[in-house]
Amino acid sequence: MNDKQDKGAMQVDVTLVRELAALLDDTNLTEIEVEDGDRKIRVARKAGAMAPVYAAPPAAPVAAAPVAAPVAAAEPAMPAGTLVRSPIVGTAYLSAEPGAAPFARIGSQVAAGETVLIVEAMKVMNAIPAPVSGTVKAVFVDNGQPVEFDQPLIVIE
Repeated sequence: MNDKQDKGAMQVDVTLVRELAALLDDTNLTEIEVEDGDRKIRVARKAGAMAPVYAAPPAAPVAAAPVAAPVAAAEPAMPAGTLVRSPIVGTAYLSAEPGAAPFARIGSQVAAGETVLIVEAMKVMNAIPAPVSGTVKAVFVDNGQPVEFDQPLIVIE
């Protein structure tokens, strides 16, 4: 491949391309680009070829019937009441600062609009208000726990 076929033809280092493709597999990246002077090589694969980040752990997908059970078990048992879900992906904090009393704990009374926890996303602290007044029946997250969009956080009755 080092011989030029045409005077203006680009020389492709097949070994480098294969090494970059192997690096994609090893790192689960969808594309990689390398630049060396005037030469630029980009290796990419279709995003559909990769498993999504939110996929089940490797032990979960055994067969069709067992997969359904862990997915159902992932959703916490819901007591009666109003479910407060995370509006964003981030980190849940149950108090305003480390060592401070939590905003809401099981059995505590909250008023509609009162902050029940904080979800930090991209260094922004987002206060999560109680949608209704009532008693906190369940708290599904721990302080400092990562949360996903629409993940159950608290039940208020």
